[in-house]
Amino acid sequence: MSRSVNRADLPAGVDALAGDLLDLDALGDAADGARATFLLWPFSEPEHAARLAPGVVATIAARSPRVVHLSAQAAERSPDSFWAIVEREVEARAQEWTQLRPVGFAANTAMWADQIRAGDVVRWPFGEARRPLVDERDIAAVAALALTRDGHAGHRYVLTGPELLRQDEQVELIGQALGRTVRWEEMTRDEARALLRTALGGFSSPDTVLDAWESFIEHPEPVTTTVADVTGTSPRRFATWARDRVDLFR
Repeated sequence: MSRSVNRADLPAGVDALAGDLLDLDALGDAADGARATFLLWPFSEPEHAARLAPGVVATIAARSPRVVHLSAQAAERSPDSFWAIVEREVEARAQEWTQLRPVGFAANTAMWADQIRAGDVVRWPFGEARRPLVDERDIAAVAALALTRDGHAGHRYVLTGPELLRQDEQVELIGQALGRTVRWEEMTRDEARALLRTALGGFSSPDTVLDAWESFIEHPEPVTTTVADVTGTSPRRFATWARDRVDLFR
């Protein structure tokens, strides 16, 4: 279901339904008869989640017995976040629920693409921040199994890549995928705040994002084996992601 079905890039054989998540009548029509629903909550403000999620989740859960929700690992440490608020609604209302809690997406490093296309330096804050970035294809693989196979109800899956890498190491690996040297240059927090205020477009507070990145220097997210445990296949390394997505940076 999408508000922009005519722009949806879907494979042949996939039926697309027009609808808005906040139009509960249309949402109910779309969910009616669905065996399982994948829910990606699109609003970052906690107050919006508290006000809107009960109606949205109740509409889906009344028609679709299985709900797989794309949350975030941050939901555990941030009970007032929109992720945690929607999680609680899903768990209270769905007959079967699965929470997917990925850490940072490997695809988020595309935020450096303009700098890498323009030169050989990435200027950004907290080069020593370490994260086990997860390939979006591994998230999708776990989601597909949770949607289509039994045995995943009631699980909160923390999804990570197989290794902790500093941000400056991520940049180095993107350079290796390109066949050239790309180096890190540390940016001050004040410079980064000004950039993020524009880049985030109100989706999140720049200081909230910067605080999280800075915390990963001393307290990185845990590396889990969940992707391998669920799918039977080891999660992709960031170097593999960089090689497969190298055109993003050319």
